[in-house]
This record gives sequence, structure tokens and C-alpha cells, in this order.
Amino acid sequence: MTLFRGTFLDTPENPFTGGTLRVATDAALLVEHGVIRARGPYQELRRAHPAEQVVDLTGGLVLPGFVDTHVHFPQIRAVGGMGMPLMEWLDKYALPEEAKMADSAYARSVADEFVRGLAAAGTTSAMVFGAHYVDAMDTLFSAASRVGLRVTSGLVVSDRLLRPDLLTTPERAHTESVALANRWHGVGRNRYAVTPRFSLSCTDELLAACHDVLNDVPDAWFTSHLNENDAEIATVAELFGGSDYLSTYDKHGLVGRRSVFAHNVHPTDVELKLLGTSGATVAHCPTSNAALGSGLFPIGRHVDNGVRVALGSDVGAGTGFSLLKEGLQAYFCQQLLGDNGHPLTSAHLLHLSTAAGAEALGLDEVGDLSVGKRFDAQLLRPADSSPLAVGITHAADAEEVLARIFTLGTPADVRAVWIDGELLTTGEN
Repeated sequence: MTLFRGTFLDTPENPFTGGTLRVATDAALLVEHGVIRARGPYQELRRAHPAEQVVDLTGGLVLPGFVDTHVHFPQIRAVGGMGMPLMEWLDKYALPEEAKMADSAYARSVADEFVRGLAAAGTTSAMVFGAHYVDAMDTLFSAASRVGLRVTSGLVVSDRLLRPDLLTTPERAHTESVALANRWHGVGRNRYAVTPRFSLSCTDELLAACHDVLNDVPDAWFTSHLNENDAEIATVAELFGGSDYLSTYDKHGLVGRRSVFAHNVHPTDVELKLLGTSGATVAHCPTSNAALGSGLFPIGRHVDNGVRVALGSDVGAGTGFSLLKEGLQAYFCQQLLGDNGHPLTSAHLLHLSTAAGAEALGLDEVGDLSVGKRFDAQLLRPADSSPLAVGITHAADAEEVLARIFTLGTPADVRAVWIDGELLTTGEN
């Protein structure tokens, strides 16, 4: 067993329904085989366990590991493409990069960058939007296993309107997806997610094949895109005879508790009601929404309809792996909505980055630092005299400390990351 000593911040109770930030100063967590067995004041736990190893994390702040609910594996080298909306950005930046995943050596180098980038940003679990190529997906799952991340991902499938080298058929999509899931689903910390790119690039036949994969792979997950951009939404309506976007998935049984839909910037009330009653999750990707001019996310309407919401970095159209940036941009978004916005505190931002994502992905064992949870955590410790260090020193209380972390923090401030109590990264970044 190991005693981790430090200051711990988490949100075991949802701030959107009355929960508050939990703060434990000069506290300790007793971890055995990756599980938190006890927590309390350090001196008290030390007296009870005088022979156990102590990991001293004082001088920093310990948060739960971040949970990213939407991040594109093949797009990390496409970050920074500016000046265009979604469809043009896809054609110029994202899709050419995704086509390079056909080269196994190229995919391997990207996969290594990807999983290490997530871990360095404090992300320990992620719903990863995968690649269009089976070999690239094998590479991703292998890389995630080496680093130790909790990854839910799958083969991306499309059969129309994209460049030809990214297209498949319903039959091939089913065969390849099931085979890939048989190799990786439930192996280590990997899980499989059925992943049609979006309805715009998928026929009804392909979406039906996705449903068949869900039936053939027990406890598989589902992820895709939804209501991101006005032009995209209009095209989907044309392709599906005027249907709303969510119905294109629902007609094939793809909307449920294990479904995670990215963006949903422009939902209808009918769609929000279905998302709420089905138990599905929306991955809010605020920096991507801002960069592509997609719009301001109506989190209040989601909350009012009982829709689960968590954060996603998106990566390609976003600003990198850091959910600190996503939390800050989520705050900005609600401020810009004025009276239509939902005011967010730093506790809301931490919850969206951790416990909300864990709940969204069915990872009940992580998300906060309560007894019985796995010790997935990160240590944030800013460099001496940095703006963040100064801000923390002069903060009035823990909520203000956390607000300054989201405002000023970067992956450089993440000094160590643990999954199941195992140290992934340590030392100065």
C-alpha cells in the first residue's frame, strides 16, 4: 500500500445539481493495487499506517485524471488550420492527414505522439475518434496499451461524399469492425466504439451495418458527430429527406446510454429530449467550435433536458490536448451567450473534465478521488514565479485556485500522472 500526501480537489457530487468542490488539504489517500482504500487527514492516516511508503505531493495540487470524450487520433498534425468553417477545413486539413494513416509507419509515429500527448496533458481516459484504416487502429490500441491509457475507440467508417481512399462498404465495415473489436475490446484498458464518421458521409445501409456491429460486440460503445455546423446540418437533412440529424442515427438504434455525440451546437428541442431520455452523452468541444465558427454551445438547454455533457478536446480543429483550455473556453462560451448562457464556476469546469466524462463513458471506477475509486490522478505544480504560481499564492480560496488553474494552466504544469496508482509521467516537463 502507498500513502499519497497532498492537497486533493475533486467533484464527487455534480455541481449542475447542487454539488460543490471537495477540497482536502494536507490529506492522504491510501492506495492498494490501484484502488483508494482510505482517505483523510495525513497525520491520522500516517498513524494508522506507519510502515507504508509515502509519496509526498505537497507543494502541488492533485486532481483526478482528465477524461476526454472526443479526440481525433489522426488529426494531431492538422492542428492550427485557420480561417475556414467545418467542411472546407475537413477537405483542406483533416482528411488529407487522415488518408496518411494508410501508411502503417506513419500511423505508428502519430499514435505514439497521440497517446503521449494525452498523458502529458493529464488525460487518463478518452473516447478516441479513430482512423479509417484497420492497421492504424491496431497501432493506436497497441500504443495506448503501452502507455496505460483507458481508451475507447474504433474503426471510422464512411461510404459517401469523402475522398475515395477513406470510403468503405457496409459489408467490409462490419467485417473489419467486428474483427478489430475481437482483438481489442475488453483487452487491458481498451474498449471498442462503433464509429461512423457522421451521417453526411454514411448511407442508411452503412448505419444499419453499424447497428449490427453493436449487436455483435457485447458492451461496445458508439460515437459520431451531431449538429456541428449549419451547412452540415442542412446537407444531412437533404440526404435523409428532411430528417433531423439525431433521427438519422436513432432510426438504426444508435442512440442510447453508450452513445457519445460530439458537438451538438445547434440542437432542436426534439433532439434534446431524445438525448435526455436515452441517456446519451454530448461531448462539448468548445475550442473547436470557436476555431471553426460553428457556434456557441447551449449547455443550459442540455442540462434542462437532462442530457449528459462532458468535455472533448477534438484536437484537429481545437488547440491541443489540454482540457484546461477546453474548460476555459467553455466558460467563455457561456459568458458570450449572456442571458442565454449557463454561468459556470471552476467546480463546473473540473466536473466536466473529470467525473462527467467518467460517467459519460461508463467508467464508474474513476472520475473522482473517493474511497473505492481507482487512483487515476494528476499532479499540477507550476514553475516558481510563473503567473499561475503567483495566482495560486494570492487566491482567496480553493475555488479561486481552481479558476486560476483553468485560466493559466497548461500541460507544462502537469508534473505527474497516475493510472491505477501506476506512475506514467514524472519530473519537470
